[in-house]
Amino acid sequence: MGRVSLILSVLLFISFISLYSQWNSSKEGREQTVIVQETATEEVTNPIKTSTLPEASVEYTGMHTLIGLSGDEIKQKWGDPHRIDPSSYEYVWWIYKQNEHSYIQVGVLENKVVTVYGIGDDLNIDPFYIGQPYDEIVKKFPVSDNHSFRVADNTYRFELSEEEQHVRPLIQLGNVWAQLYIDQFTNKLSSIRYLDAITLVKQRPYELVYRGELLDSRELSKEEWLAIEKGSAQQIIDITNMIRKRYDLNLVKWHEETSQVALLHSMDMMENSYFSHDSPTKGGLADRLEAGEIKYHLAGENIAAKYVDGIAAVEGWLNSKGHRETLLNEKFTHLGVGVYEKYYTQNFISTWDPK
Repeated sequence: MGRVSLILSVLLFISFISLYSQWNSSKEGREQTVIVQETATEEVTNPIKTSTLPEASVEYTGMHTLIGLSGDEIKQKWGDPHRIDPSSYEYVWWIYKQNEHSYIQVGVLENKVVTVYGIGDDLNIDPFYIGQPYDEIVKKFPVSDNHSFRVADNTYRFELSEEEQHVRPLIQLGNVWAQLYIDQFTNKLSSIRYLDAITLVKQRPYELVYRGELLDSRELSKEEWLAIEKGSAQQIIDITNMIRKRYDLNLVKWHEETSQVALLHSMDMMENSYFSHDSPTKGGLADRLEAGEIKYHLAGENIAAKYVDGIAAVEGWLNSKGHRETLLNEKFTHLGVGVYEKYYTQNFISTWDPK
C-alpha cells in the first residue's frame, strides 16, 4: 500500500485512436484510467492510547445508530432490501434504493448490522450531511492521525497519513466509527461508511499497529468469490450513477457484453500479476473491445486494485483527475463493470456518435 501520487501521464496518437493513461497508487489500492476514441464509429512497542469518545454522540440521530440493530429491525424500518449481495468480510450487503436521491448498503452479519454505507442527498447522517465542507467537519470533529481501541484482549491502532486525514478521515461516534469519503476536488463530503470496531479491523483501510490477535475474515471459495464479484459490480454502477446524478449527468446503463470484456481484464491482471490497461497478451482497451465485438463511438476505462471493496474503488476514482473525468464524462451512455476478487475494471462506452 502506498500514498496516492501521480506517476505517469502519457499522450499517444496512433492512427485514428487517442490514448490517455495515468497511473496512481494509494494506501488502499491502485488506480488507472484510459480513454479510447474511435473516429470511425505493521508487534506494538509504544503504549496504545485510548481514544476519547465524543460525549455528545448520543445526541446524534444519523445512520450510525443502525449499527448493532438486528436485521429484523432494519426490515421493520425500511422493508425488504432491493437486493442482497455477499461481501468478502462475512457480512452480506442489504441494498436499499429508497429513492433516486438515496442509496444505502447495510452490512448484516448473523442478523446484526455491522456496517452501513450511504450516498445521496436524501440521507440522515447526522451530525454530517452529504456535500458538507471538509472545513466545517473538522471544526466540530478535529481529525486525528491515529485512532486506538481495544477489542476483547486485543489492542489496535490505525495510523492515517496526512492525505488520508483529508480524503478518508476516520471519526469516532461513541462505539461506532465513521469513515468519511471527501471529494478533494470540491472539498466536500461525498459519501460515508459506518463500521463497528471488529469490521474496521477486518477491512484494515489504514496502516494498522496491533497487539494480540489480528482479526481476519475466513478463506473464500471460488463460488463465494463469484457471487461477491457479481454483487460488487452492481454496487459500482449504482454508486457511479449516484455520483453522476450529483452533477446532473445522464445515468449510464448496464452493458453486459462490455462487462465481460471488463471482467476478463480484471482476471487477466490478477492471474498474470500486472496492473495496466495494456495486457501482455490481449492488448489495450481498443483491442479488447474489438475482440469482444463491442460497437462504440467513444470508450473509457478505469481500473483499480487492492481496495477493500467496490465502494472504496469508486471513491478513489472520483479523487483522481483522469479517473474522475472518465467517471463524469457526459458522452458515455453505458457501463460494463468487471470485478475479480480485489481487481476492478470499469469500461464506459458511448453507443451514439458524440459529435
